[in-house]
Amino acid sequence: MEWLVNLFINTESVAHIALLYAIVIAVGVYLGKIKIGGISLGVTFVLFAGIVAGHVGFTAPLPILTFMQDFGLILFVFMIGMQVGPGFFESFGTAGIKLNGLAASAILLNILVMFACYFIFFDTSQPHALPMMVGTLYGAVTNTPGLGAANEALSSVFGSNPPMIASAYACAYPLGVLGIIGATILVRYLCKVKLEKEEEELAAMEEGKANKKPYKMHLEVTNKYLEGKTLLQVHDFLNRDFVVSRLVHEGELCIPNRDTIFHLGDQMLIVCAEADQEAIMAFIGPKLDIDFEQQDQPLVSKRILITNSEINGKTLASMHFSSVHGVNVTRVTRHGLDLFASGSLPLQVGDKIMVVGPEDAVDRVANKMGNSVKRLDAPNIATIFVGIFLGLIFGSLPIAIPGMPVPVKLGLAGGPLIIAILIGRYGYKIHLVTYTTTSANMMLREIGLVLFLASVGIKAGASFFSTVVEGDGLLYVLTGFLITIIPILIIGPIARLRFKFNYFTIAGMIAGTYTDPPALAYANSICSKEAPAIGYSTVYPLSMFLRIFTAQIVVLFFCG
Repeated sequence: MEWLVNLFINTESVAHIALLYAIVIAVGVYLGKIKIGGISLGVTFVLFAGIVAGHVGFTAPLPILTFMQDFGLILFVFMIGMQVGPGFFESFGTAGIKLNGLAASAILLNILVMFACYFIFFDTSQPHALPMMVGTLYGAVTNTPGLGAANEALSSVFGSNPPMIASAYACAYPLGVLGIIGATILVRYLCKVKLEKEEEELAAMEEGKANKKPYKMHLEVTNKYLEGKTLLQVHDFLNRDFVVSRLVHEGELCIPNRDTIFHLGDQMLIVCAEADQEAIMAFIGPKLDIDFEQQDQPLVSKRILITNSEINGKTLASMHFSSVHGVNVTRVTRHGLDLFASGSLPLQVGDKIMVVGPEDAVDRVANKMGNSVKRLDAPNIATIFVGIFLGLIFGSLPIAIPGMPVPVKLGLAGGPLIIAILIGRYGYKIHLVTYTTTSANMMLREIGLVLFLASVGIKAGASFFSTVVEGDGLLYVLTGFLITIIPILIIGPIARLRFKFNYFTIAGMIAGTYTDPPALAYANSICSKEAPAIGYSTVYPLSMFLRIFTAQIVVLFFCG
C-alpha cells in the first residue's frame, strides 16, 4: 500500500498533481449541483473544495499551481470573448445603449460602494486591506473572471507573494448569489410592479412589434407602373429588402434574377421582412390564394449548411446566387434564429441558408457552401491558439498613463479578452474561421474555469480558515452584501421609473450586469416571454468586459 500513500503525499509527482486536480474538481462540481431553496453555487463550489484541500495540506508545488491558475484563466476569458464577440457591438442599439448605460452605472456603483466600505469598516493603514476588499467586490458580484484579473494584476504589484483575495471572494460569494435575487425581488415591490400586467404589456408589444423574421406571400403584379421594369429597378424604387424566389409568367415557372422583367399578371412568391409586407403588397399587387411550392414543378427548397471557410464573411450580394447559380436564398438561420436574407448580410461558417432553385443548381450550391456537418464537429483549434498568442502579446503591451508610477498592462485576462471579442466579431476579415459549437465553447470555458478555481482555492486554503474565523471574514460577508444590493436598489428603480423598462427586462439586465446565471434562471422562472434573456444578453458582453477591465484598473491604480 506504500505506492498508494506516496500517490497522495509525494507533491512533486505528476500523478499526485493530476490526482489533486481530479479530486478537487470532481468533488466541487458534484457539490455545486446541490440546490438549497432552488439555488445552487454551480461550478464555483470547486473553489471551496480547493480551499478544503489546501487547508488539510493536500496541495502541489506553488509554480505548478500558479501555471494552472493562469492558463485556466486565459482559456476561460478567451472563450468568453469568442462567445460574446459577435454580439458585442450589435448590443448598442437604441434600447441597448440605455440598458448598457445602466449596467455600466451599476458596475461603477459596485466599485464606489466597495471603497465606501473600505474607508468605513477597515483599517486603511493595512497594506492588504484594499486588495482583500477587491476580492470581496468580485465575490459580491459573483464574477470569477474579475477575480482572476485582479489576482493577476496583484501579482504584478506585490510580486511573488500577493494577498490571497480568494478568501474574501469565497466569504462574499454565497450571499452575493442570494443578494442579487433578493434585491431584484425588492425592486419589484419598491416600484409596485404587478407581474401579470408586465406579462400583458410584453404580449401587446410582441403583437404590435414589427420584426425581421422572414415572411412569405404570393402576389400578382397589378401595378401598371411595373410593366417592363426589371426586378432590380423595382427593388431600388421600393428601397426595401425582399427576395422573389419564384415567378410564373404566362404559365411558365422560373427562378428570377435581377434582370427579370415584370409583366402585368405575373405571379410570384416573395420573401421579405414581416414589417415590409404591407408596403410591398400595396406596390406590387394583391395576395393570391395559391402555393407554388405545391405545384408540380422541378424546383426544390433545401437548407444548406455553410462549412466552407472560404465563404466566411462574404455577403449574400457578393455571392451572386441568382445571376450566377440560378438559385435564390430566401432566409439565413444563425444560432437557431431566422434572419432575413438581406444582400448586405455577411455569411458565417455554421449558418444555414434556405436555397430555392432547380435541383441540380441547388446541389452545386450545396457543394460550394460545404454542407458537411463533420467539418463543424472538429473545433477550429488553430484560431483559438492564434487568438491567445495575439492576446498575450496585446496584454503585455505597456500603456503609460500620467500619474501612474509604472505603465499599465491589460495582462493575462484583459489582453486575451479584447482580442477574442475582436476575433469573434471581425475574424472572418482576416480569414480566421471563428465558428465553435456552443457545446465546444462551454467545454473549453468550463475546463479553464475549474482549473483556475481549483488552483486559487488550493493556494488560499492554508490561510482561509484563519482569515474567516480569526480575521475579518464576517466583515467581508457584511460588506459584500452591501456591495451586492445597494447598486441594484438604485439602478433598478431608475430603469423602471425613469426609463420605463419592463420589469422582466430589468431583471434580466441585473442578472447580466452581475453575470449571474442563477439570477437569470430566477427571472426566466417568473416570465413566460424572452424579455429576461434579451435584457441579459444585451448587457452581458459589455458587463463582462468592464468587470475584468476595472478589476485591473482598481488594483493598478489604488493597490500599488
